[in-house]
Amino acid sequence: MTLKSICAFILGIVIFSSCSNDPLDVDISNIKLDIHFYNIDSSLVHADSNELISLHKKYKKEIGNIYDYELGYCLGIGDVSDTAYYNSITAFLEDDYVKRVSKRIEEKFSNLSTQKKEIEDGFKRLKFHFPSGKIPKSVVFMNSFFASNAFCTETEIGIGLERYLGKETDVIQELPANQFYEWMKEGLDAKYLTRDAICAWAMTHYVEEVEGNLVEEMIRWGKILYVTQAAFPAKEVADILRYSKDEFQWAVDNEYQHWKYMVDEKMLFKIDERIKTNLLNDAPFTAGFPEKGPDRLGQFFGLRMVQKYMEINKVSVKELINTPYTAILAEYEID
Repeated sequence: MTLKSICAFILGIVIFSSCSNDPLDVDISNIKLDIHFYNIDSSLVHADSNELISLHKKYKKEIGNIYDYELGYCLGIGDVSDTAYYNSITAFLEDDYVKRVSKRIEEKFSNLSTQKKEIEDGFKRLKFHFPSGKIPKSVVFMNSFFASNAFCTETEIGIGLERYLGKETDVIQELPANQFYEWMKEGLDAKYLTRDAICAWAMTHYVEEVEGNLVEEMIRWGKILYVTQAAFPAKEVADILRYSKDEFQWAVDNEYQHWKYMVDEKMLFKIDERIKTNLLNDAPFTAGFPEKGPDRLGQFFGLRMVQKYMEINKVSVKELINTPYTAILAEYEID
């Protein structure tokens, strides 16, 4: 073998080994999207009386569904006349606590360019995996007054910026302890903002709801989280699950014994809303297990089952969505 051919061979090995084997690490450089971003909290806070009415009409026309959600559900104003709207929104914005929340939002999120790019790139990856999948036309940053992290309509995502201020922020610490528990405040972390936006969209538009047994619900959540992971392949799995590193490590370390417990107790095929709530919903911890671990362990197991299935079968993310839960369950083994 000549020196030239040896060099070419070595270069080929280097190039080959540098290529990612991660099926979620996809090329999005040629994918184009047209997502419009709005920051309605900032706009309303800085508007004068004439601008308020003008913005009201603009948002009703351009982002009507999410704006109605903001006014009706979050702020309790509803669909009212211009005069009633002006009086109500002015009273809301002039409240001392609301003023300080808006100020903290502006301080922390004075520039949302990083979040916008992450969300846009995340949806480009979903467009790669789901060429005909639904993509939002608008992403709306707002003050939901602690009503929700992310809310989806048919064409929009609304993101409550106040829910990402961080637990140590003064306006968060002032929330009544009997309404907003400490474990809830722990989750108000800005690192989850983009994750929550796409997770909410995947839950609403990509993975259908099921009304079945516990393991079917768990695997549905596994699919939602795997789609979210496909949007953000570089994120830590702990962040996709909304776990701290310690919580995620605890779940991994105790995976076998808790799976065995669910099997031994014949929980997997039960249709029991209390058990589903214990294992799938936000809480200070997952109830129903012998040991106290992080909350939503059912979601953790759902993602682990889906990851194992994808590792073994090498199917596309799009094919995963329609895969029966029984096929995914059958492949699950704890290494």
